[in-house]
Amino acid sequence: MLLFSGSANPELTDKIAKQLQTKIGKVTRTKFKNGEIYVRFEESVRGADVFVVQPCGEPVNDNFMELLIMIDALKRASAGMINCVIPHYPYARQDKKSEGREPITAKLVADLLTIAGTDRMIVVDLHTATIQGFFDVPVDHITAIPIIANYFKTKKIKNGVVVSPDVGGVKRASIFAAQLNLPLAILDKWRPGPNMAKVNHLVGDVDGREAIIFDDMIDTGGTMVEAVDFLYRFNVKKVYVGATHPIFSGSAIEILENSRAEEIVVADTLPIKKNYNNKIKVLSIAGLLAKTIKKVYHCDSVSEMFKGEYLV
Repeated sequence: MLLFSGSANPELTDKIAKQLQTKIGKVTRTKFKNGEIYVRFEESVRGADVFVVQPCGEPVNDNFMELLIMIDALKRASAGMINCVIPHYPYARQDKKSEGREPITAKLVADLLTIAGTDRMIVVDLHTATIQGFFDVPVDHITAIPIIANYFKTKKIKNGVVVSPDVGGVKRASIFAAQLNLPLAILDKWRPGPNMAKVNHLVGDVDGREAIIFDDMIDTGGTMVEAVDFLYRFNVKKVYVGATHPIFSGSAIEILENSRAEEIVVADTLPIKKNYNNKIKVLSIAGLLAKTIKKVYHCDSVSEMFKGEYLV
C-alpha cells in the first residue's frame, strides 16, 4: 500500500499515516506562472494499491484539478489500484437540476474522476447519497456522525433535542438524533438564491430544551446563525451546532464566533485556514479514514463499520 497526499489538507494525511503506521509518498508539485499544475511521483507505483487523500475545498477548482492530474500520473505509471480519498466532495450541492438550463455538476465531477482513472472512491458524508450512483466504480460512503455524536455525549446534555436545519437534512439529523437517543425537530426554510436562506417555521418542541442543530456542512455561516436565532424565539435553553464539513467561506468564522451558539463542532475534512477561538471545536476523522483504508486494502467489509449508505 502506498499513501500520497494532495496539497489541500496534508495535516489530515499526516494523521492518517500515523494511524496506519506508514509513510507518505513523495510527490513534486509545481504551479506554473499561468496557473497550470505539474505533478510528479518521486517513487515507483507500478502494480501498487495507491491511496490519494485530497479533499476539494477552497480553492476548489485548483484542488480538484490537482487530484485529476495525480490520478492521470498514477494511471500512466501503471499503478495497480487507484483509490481516491475525498473527505469533502466538490460541487456536491449541484446534484440535480432545480431549474431549466442548469448543469448537474456533481455528475460531471464523477465523470471526470472516472475518466481520469479512479478505481475506487472513499468519501465522507456526501451532501446527498445519490451522488454514489453517478459513479461506475465502487464508492465507500462513510460518515463522521458517530464521532460528532460521541463528542456531544460527553456534554451530558439534559432535556436535549436535535434540530434539522431544513427538510432535506431530516434523515441525516434523525440518524444523529438516534445516536444520542434524542427527539427531532425540523426547521423549514426556503432559498431565494445561492448562500441565502430564510427560516419560516419550526416543527417540533424546543421549549426549555438544549438544542443541537446538525447539518452536513457550514459554508458562510449565515444560514446556521439565522437558525440559531430563530430557535431562541421559541424559548430554547441553549443551542449547539454540529456539522461534518467546515467550508467556512469568507467571514464565516467571525460570524459563528459572534453568534449565540454555545459551541460549533465540526470534523477536519477540510483545513481551517484562519485562527478560531474555543467556541469552534474540531474533531479528527483520521482514525475513521485510516480504518477504512486498511479494510479496503485488505479486501475486508466496510459496510459493517460504516453506515453512510443510509444517508441522503
